[in-house]
Amino acid sequence: MNEKETSSTCDDQLGVCGLDPKHSFSDKRHKPIELYTFIDPLCADCWAFEPMLKRLQVEYGGYFRIRTIVAGRLQAWNVCKNTTKGLVSKKQELASIWEKIASQTGMSCDGDVWLENDWSSPYLASLAIKAAELQGPQIGVRFLRKVREALFLNKQNITEEDVLLQCAEKAGLDLAEFKKDLSSKTAIKALQHDIKTTNEMEVDIVPTFVFFNANIEDDGIKVSGNYPYDVYVQILEEMLGFKPEPSTSITIEDFLRRYEFVATIEVSVVFNVSEAEAEKQLKTLVLQQKVESVPVKYGMFWRYVG
Repeated sequence: MNEKETSSTCDDQLGVCGLDPKHSFSDKRHKPIELYTFIDPLCADCWAFEPMLKRLQVEYGGYFRIRTIVAGRLQAWNVCKNTTKGLVSKKQELASIWEKIASQTGMSCDGDVWLENDWSSPYLASLAIKAAELQGPQIGVRFLRKVREALFLNKQNITEEDVLLQCAEKAGLDLAEFKKDLSSKTAIKALQHDIKTTNEMEVDIVPTFVFFNANIEDDGIKVSGNYPYDVYVQILEEMLGFKPEPSTSITIEDFLRRYEFVATIEVSVVFNVSEAEAEKQLKTLVLQQKVESVPVKYGMFWRYVG
């Protein structure tokens, strides 16, 4: 599996990279592992993986970069096209699946979004992720998060341009540039490259993760679906050839300051404490007027107000 064909500007602190199909893959700087994350903006299972991905970044982000690949293979969309017979029942089925994912994982997602919106093609949402990345990897990650929050928490239709523009504004993008990039050849080529990479790596479900080390001749290790956290740590250890030391320097307040808006389960997973203990510590920050609580359909989110 030697499909590492592109490079990008990277953010060393967060360990994220934006894609640019014009450049060759070469500069890893000091991070020896490249983690390809294959996602779809409408994928509830990808959203549910956020707590573990954040923990991996917090504890071992010094060893790897994340490269987000928009797979364009959302199973949900394939059964929810407006031309499909039995559309209403399929939407109800998807709504039920989302509710189940939310109740099982603690990452709230409101299945009513399928019942309350008329859906157009998800292509624009996928393209928007690539367009946002053109303004830098960190802001691209923030945009993806805002898109997910709009969809899973606020029941907004992210296939509509107006909603995507709202997300771009919340993420701090240059709106004029973003509008231009939505129809640019560069963004289109980046998305096409993502889809090509998805096909070449034989990724057929999302989320899927592929780990590469610094030797481009070595095959990557592909993990499809969600697994226990230790599985990903073991893969990192295997790829590095030694047991990496997890970072323990971050506090819950630091975590909120960095990510700004997170779920109770994200704090619970990242700091390896019970949800009850996470909520207790978060409420302490509320009393200190550093954080505010935001009720959602399943559980609670917390916004850093500093």
